[in-house]
Formats: sequence, C-alpha cells, structure tokens
Amino acid sequence: MKIRVLLVDDEAEFIEQLSERLRLRDYDVSTCLSGEEAVEKLKSLNFDVVILDVSMPGIDGTEALRRIKSSKPLTEVIMLTGHATVESAIEGMKLGAFDYLMKPCETDELISKINSAHERRAAQEERIRAAKAEKYFTSPRSALKNNDSQD
Repeated sequence: MKIRVLLVDDEAEFIEQLSERLRLRDYDVSTCLSGEEAVEKLKSLNFDVVILDVSMPGIDGTEALRRIKSSKPLTEVIMLTGHATVESAIEGMKLGAFDYLMKPCETDELISKINSAHERRAAQEERIRAAKAEKYFTSPRSALKNNDSQD
C-alpha cells in the first residue's frame, strides 16, 4: 500500500514540483495551499505523513501542527521551512513534529524522513492493535486467576 502524504505549502510552484517528485517515487500525494485547508482536509481523510511549511499566511505551520496533532495524534508531521529559527524548531518538536527540514531540501533526504515517519506511525498503530487484542483475547488461564482472586 502506498504511503499517503499531504503536502502543505503556500508556494504553489514548490508544491507542484515536490508532489510530482514524490508521485514518481510511488507515494500517494495530496496537496493544500494553506494550513486552514490542511486542517479541514484532515477532518475527512487520513494521511500517514504531513509535510508542513512553517511560514504561511493565516494559520501558520506551528498552529496547523497543533491542530493536526490534536485531531490526528498518530499522523506524523515533518516541518519544512526556509526561515528556520532554533525557537520554531524547538516549538515544533515540543508539539509533536517528527522532524524539521530546511528548504530547499534534497529529495532523497525528504524521502528518507517520510519513510522513517511512516515506520514510526506503523509501529505505534501496531502497539495499539496489540494492546486492544490483549484486552479482548486473554488466555483461558487468566479467567482461572481472576476467579481464584475473587474467592
């Protein structure tokens, strides 16, 4: 199954070029030109990884990250910026960003980050599935232990 990526940047030409590069590498890519649009799109669709520009008009990347993590905590977010500051990077990481890259970044570096973010999401989902399964599927001996402790 293809990794589902949402690209969010207010620079239309940049987002077109990057989405084409990712599609050529077999990613399922959607795009948004604003933080507001991304937050709305995430209400009805699921993505594995969001590539999010920090500096955008309206809802900036930091606020969009906050809202994304609030509604879809397992969605991994990679922050992109051409104007990085240590403060914005620290803030993004505190809010749950997977990583922080400077624009322009090498496509191979971004792909490596996307794949790592996807692996982390898959591992988190697997731990959640295992915990839920353990809750519902216990061994027959656990029923005996529960009965023994009630006596």
